[in-house]
Amino acid sequence: MKEELLFCPLGGSGEIGMNMNLYAYGTEENQKWLIVDMGITFADDSIPGIDLIYPDAGFIIEKKEDLLGIVLTHAHEDHIGSIVHIWPKLKCKIYATPFTAVLIQEKFKEKKIDITNYLKIVALNSKIDLGPFKIDFVTLTHSILEPNGLSITTPVGVVLHTGDWKVDPNPLIGNKVDEKKLRAIGEKGVIAMICDSTNVFSPGRAGSEQDVRESLLKIISNQKKRVLVTSFASNVARMESIFYIAKHTKRKISLVGRSMHRIYKAAKQCGYLKDVIEPLDPRDANKIPKENIIYLCTGSQGEPMGGLNRIANEIHPDVNLESGDTIIFSSKIIPGNEKKLYALQNLIVKRDIEVITEENAFVHVSGHANRDDLKDMYKWVKPRCIIPVHGEHRHMKEHISFAKEMQIPFNLKVENGDIIKISKDQQPEIIDKAPTGKIYLDGKIAVGLDSLSIKERKNISINGLLEITLIILNNGKIKKPIISFRGIPEEELSETFKFDLEDQIIKTCKSFAVNNFNQEKNLIDTIKHNCRKIVKEKTGKRPFTNVNVARI
Repeated sequence: MKEELLFCPLGGSGEIGMNMNLYAYGTEENQKWLIVDMGITFADDSIPGIDLIYPDAGFIIEKKEDLLGIVLTHAHEDHIGSIVHIWPKLKCKIYATPFTAVLIQEKFKEKKIDITNYLKIVALNSKIDLGPFKIDFVTLTHSILEPNGLSITTPVGVVLHTGDWKVDPNPLIGNKVDEKKLRAIGEKGVIAMICDSTNVFSPGRAGSEQDVRESLLKIISNQKKRVLVTSFASNVARMESIFYIAKHTKRKISLVGRSMHRIYKAAKQCGYLKDVIEPLDPRDANKIPKENIIYLCTGSQGEPMGGLNRIANEIHPDVNLESGDTIIFSSKIIPGNEKKLYALQNLIVKRDIEVITEENAFVHVSGHANRDDLKDMYKWVKPRCIIPVHGEHRHMKEHISFAKEMQIPFNLKVENGDIIKISKDQQPEIIDKAPTGKIYLDGKIAVGLDSLSIKERKNISINGLLEITLIILNNGKIKKPIISFRGIPEEELSETFKFDLEDQIIKTCKSFAVNNFNQEKNLIDTIKHNCRKIVKEKTGKRPFTNVNVARI
């Protein structure tokens, strides 16, 4: 049987975030598999109680005996965040460059999992051999340290998996895009490029961290009181810029938020941030005159537990702001976060604290390739085929239109679960479909969207909770039921509301032989139905109803 090269995204195609991609090579009876990235996405308010969502990896878990390893392109959560949840079911080798490896180690330490024998640290710009896959790490630029493209050589040909990237002429920390290596890869021939689509609608270039530094320096130099900068903790170049600006404006700097400290320590451990001034503990920063301090803080997306949210609500134990201070949001708004972020900014403005964002000043550049950056990559690599990933369907469709403008011979729009055959001489084609889905982290438990816990929580959040305790004596008599409710609108309820419920419960019980245990389920279901009906008539809500039966 003929050997084939396959590609299959399990996450990140048709959506932003949750990136997880599979490659396979071999015959149907003898295929070897490779995973590139294992990311998460964050839940919104439509799924109460859920923080993290990650791809259902059941398809590759079933093939773990033929899995050669996990290769990570970089350390953003949408590329590594699910590894601690999925890896224990795989127990394969993990390949990552030093900075990514440090953050991976920290994740597993928190879970008390020892991966010493599985984590393989890959030097920048080096190569690894995994069976039929010869993988060459290519230095790119992004909004985090050590972003890598992967040049994957197979018996069929070379595939370039870009990961997340842009062309930054002055990245400040780390090397520039390795244009020479990309051109050399292109000269050998690239049969397919699996490419980031995030900013395909954005004209021009994504911009440089150097330009952001210069703009922030001007802005902060003009501030007379405290300055707080909030940004993505993972953007070490931006972090280094704030240290640089603190030194040049003769201010001290203090890091606020667990993630900010974690990234700072990881960067230092890997040899970055060598020449920055020493940050102050937030408790000591309180003693510094207000005109001499900069805080660098987590919470740029309005996260409820982020440092900035606690500061804005005046509940942070160590950081206090007052009228005339300035907060700079050196970040973009991730789609879906607009509502909570604008609410946070309005709260800050009400306190007479100045708010500076990308809407009114140049304080941020994206980490993803704009159209001119994409043009450069296409010119260097000259791929025979483009398969867009890392985008919603609208991004990937536009990316295909762009590829046609760039005269790429073949293209293919895919979605999670598509199994694509990539060959040297033909158009790539979808030949099968893998089972896909999303796993929701509910507290510490991984569940599916149809989980009873999620359904019940949604119901309670929308309709409220009605709790009924029914006490049945040995002689079959019914004591007065105990009724409580939460989340049901009360202002319009008459004083007879509870009496109506009590009467209905007693009436229902009389129609059952309450001492017949075989009838208990039917009794409970009937009480639920009748009481929900009364509440619906009175309030318009059909609450989640729980009936407890106590026998004395």
